[in-house]
Amino acid sequence: MKGNNKEQEASIISWRIDEWFPDLSPEVRSRLKTYHEELVKYNRTLSLISPKTVFVADALHFADSILASRIIHSSHPKIDKIYDLGSGNGFPGLVFALLFPQTQVVLVDSDIKKCEFLKHMAGVLKLSNVTVENKTVESMPDGSMQYVMARGLTTISKAILSTRKSIPRGGIYFHLKGEEWGIEVGEIPTQLCSIWSPSLVGEYKLPVGAVKFAVVKTDKIA
Repeated sequence: MKGNNKEQEASIISWRIDEWFPDLSPEVRSRLKTYHEELVKYNRTLSLISPKTVFVADALHFADSILASRIIHSSHPKIDKIYDLGSGNGFPGLVFALLFPQTQVVLVDSDIKKCEFLKHMAGVLKLSNVTVENKTVESMPDGSMQYVMARGLTTISKAILSTRKSIPRGGIYFHLKGEEWGIEVGEIPTQLCSIWSPSLVGEYKLPVGAVKFAVVKTDKIA
């Protein structure tokens, strides 16, 4: 019986956002819960998140996106429009849009089915500040993106290489990274460092666990 109890506990899908973020309005917390429910439902067919993370998606995806979004916004509060690249499951873009409704958020993904999910979520959550673009990163128009963010898309080097034309001089790319962000920064080729200036925006820990996460930005200086 004890073994069965452990299995039942392991299969419980957690939702602790109300407990962790009581400062969020009841309306925002309710909409985040709706997003969570839809994510779990659609994940069965679209593989939006790893099956291993479904039971703790509240920490690994929602809390992570809330904390990172707050760091980005507090560092640049006047951002009026930001692109979330490779946004298939909506993290952090949909969360950012919920937290900061005055900012236009463009969700970009090359997978048409995931884009349909993003459009569905924007409608369900009544997010008038969200638009979805079914495009590859490389096909974004030249100089079109002043502010960009991405979570788990690719390495920093590959990210800035793929947006070298679409981000204009003075533009900023925010990268959501784990503890080894310093290694990625160190691997940026010298020729790219003459065009992009990397720096740490802020570090944070999730409400559970001891692992540190970071928001790193690359400013396009040339």
